[in-house]
Amino acid sequence: MTTDQDLVPLRSMRSAPVMLGVGAAIGVLGGMIGLGGAEFRLPLLISLFGFAALSAVILNKAMSLVVVLVALPARLAAVPAADVAARWPVAVNLLAGSLLGAWAGATWAVRMRSATLYKVLAALMVLMAAALVVTHTIALDALALPLWAQVPCGVVAGFGIGVVAAIMGVAGGELLIPTIVLLFGEDVKTAGSLSLLVSLPTMLVAFARYSRDGSFAVLGANLRFTTIMAAGSIAGAVLGGLLLGVFPDLVLIPVLAVILLVSAVRLARHDYLIRTRSSHPMTCDCVP
Repeated sequence: MTTDQDLVPLRSMRSAPVMLGVGAAIGVLGGMIGLGGAEFRLPLLISLFGFAALSAVILNKAMSLVVVLVALPARLAAVPAADVAARWPVAVNLLAGSLLGAWAGATWAVRMRSATLYKVLAALMVLMAAALVVTHTIALDALALPLWAQVPCGVVAGFGIGVVAAIMGVAGGELLIPTIVLLFGEDVKTAGSLSLLVSLPTMLVAFARYSRDGSFAVLGANLRFTTIMAAGSIAGAVLGGLLLGVFPDLVLIPVLAVILLVSAVRLARHDYLIRTRSSHPMTCDCVP
C-alpha cells in the first residue's frame, strides 16, 4: 500500500526545465538503441528525484505507456499493419504468459518490503544490461523449435517478461524483441512492432493490479511531473531515433551497459544509504 509520504519525492528538483531535460536525455539514450529508455528512467526517478521505489515504478510504467502509444503508429508505418497482423499467433502466444506475469509481478511489487524491492530492481537492472549487450553484439538466430515446444516456451518467456515489466515499470521491449527473434524467427524490425503490441495490454494489466491497492494515487499527486517528463522522453526518443547508427554499437552499448550496472549498484545500496543518513544527520557548527 502506498502511503501519503510515498506520493511525493524527497527532493525538490521539480522545475519544468529539469524534468523536461531529464526526460529528453532518457529518450535520446533509448532512441539511439531503438527502445523507450524506461530502464534508464527508473533509477533517476529514485536517486535524482527521490521517489520511493514503488512510486517510481508506477510513474515509470505510466511514462512507458505514453511512449508506447506514441511509438506504435510510427512502428506500424515502418512495418505494414497487414504484415504484423499476419503474425497474430506470436503475439497471442506471448500474451498468454505476459498478462499473467504482469498481474503477478505487480502483486509481488506491492507486497514487497521497500528494502527488498530496491534489491530486486537492482538485480533486474543487471538483467537489462546483459540483455542489451547480447541483443546488440550477438547475431541472434531462431532456435527452430517444433510447435509443441515453441508454444509452451512462448508462454513461459511471456510470463517472465510480464513479471519484469511490471516490477520495473518498463514496456519490456529489451526482452521481448530477442525472445521473438529467437523463438519465432522474426526479423528485428517485425519483432519490434510485435513487441509493442504485446507490451500495451501487458502494461494495462499491471496498471489494473496496481490500482487495486491505492498505489495509483502517486499519479494524481505527480500528474504535472509525469506529463512533462513523458513529453521530454517522447521528444528525446525522436531525436535519438535520428541519431540511430551515428554512434557505433561497439562504443555505445558498453557505455549504456555500464550506466545500467552503476544504477544497479546504487539501487542495491539505496535503502542502506537512506538509513545511514537518517542515523547520522548533518550537523551545523554555526553560532545563531
